[in-house]
Amino acid sequence: MKKKSKLKKIKFIPVNIPKIFQQDKINVKKSLDSGWISSEGSFVKTFENKFSNYNKRRYGIAVSSGTAALEIALKALNLKTKDEVIIPAFSIISTALCVIKLGLKPILVDSNIDNWNMDSEEVLRKISKKTKAIIVTHIYGFPVDMRNIIKIAKEKKIKIVEDSAEMIGQKYKNKMCGSFGDLSTFSFYANKHITTGEGGMILTNDKTLYEKCKSLRNLCFGIGNNRFNHDDIGWNYRLTNIQAAMGCGQLKNISWIIKRKREIGARYHSLLKNNNNIIIQPTKNSFAKNIYWVFGVLIKIKSKIKKDQVVKKLLKNKIQTRNFFLPMHKQKIFKKMKLFSKKENYPNAEYLSRNGLYLPSGIGIKNYEIDYICKKVNQIFEIL
Repeated sequence: MKKKSKLKKIKFIPVNIPKIFQQDKINVKKSLDSGWISSEGSFVKTFENKFSNYNKRRYGIAVSSGTAALEIALKALNLKTKDEVIIPAFSIISTALCVIKLGLKPILVDSNIDNWNMDSEEVLRKISKKTKAIIVTHIYGFPVDMRNIIKIAKEKKIKIVEDSAEMIGQKYKNKMCGSFGDLSTFSFYANKHITTGEGGMILTNDKTLYEKCKSLRNLCFGIGNNRFNHDDIGWNYRLTNIQAAMGCGQLKNISWIIKRKREIGARYHSLLKNNNNIIIQPTKNSFAKNIYWVFGVLIKIKSKIKKDQVVKKLLKNKIQTRNFFLPMHKQKIFKKMKLFSKKENYPNAEYLSRNGLYLPSGIGIKNYEIDYICKKVNQIFEIL
């Protein structure tokens, strides 16, 4: 008799499969049963306290998304129109939107080709007398090399907004990412390390900034009988009690999630490291262990198989991928607005965007699915 194959039938593998824990469901039911389903419920404050404590910060402000967190954080700094804010060229568009919406001027910096983050040395070169803030956005798996940025920002009294949307649980030199900025922001979108479906958080140690952010997320309502006399232009960017309930459940499992993320990354790394047609990041560098928010792959320029071909071939094999971010100066809307000069050049960001994609790496992925994906990737480049 023939032995039955142990190979499992592969269904479509999306780029992200979130992990919903039993505690998440219990908490959400408690919220529903209590009747407190808006932002006024007790889970919101609990989530803020637990998340800020986890990241070694005094105050937390829960908001509706990571984008909302950036907008609120930047506005809370009370910058003046046309003040310059340094941001990475290679990032999600939210990093620029918060600057533009407030009438500030975004100044782009190129990427460090080794860790795919904003180049710390170029940040220093781009600082001018008009620079009032730096949005330090940690990308994909490694944090930005913060040392010199923190030093110069302190010397020149430049504010840091640390965008840690992709870095929940990551550390830079053994200190939590999200604990460096005057204000730090996070996202709890479905593909982040912990999720509330949609949602975000702002952290700070500054009580004045804390109070300002709380007001801005809630339409800047007045106090007491003056509630409907608003003292600033704010937003309805609140997080609901239902979402916060889920966040509390997710946060209980953060140690397991980080461990599993690194297991996923290590498995991919071991199966793809001998493929000479691609570049993958190491499991660690001099200042951090890779947290593998996503598992990124760069197609080498010399490869006969190009990125678009890889994407199509993987999709035919039921494997979804995502392209890397499109740099800010290449965005259709920003070209239309003539936001950046045509002479601006960010070769590393363009190289990453042109040749980079990431593979399925959500918490819900199975090891046999990773093995299947790696097999197909290697087959595409004919190394098996």
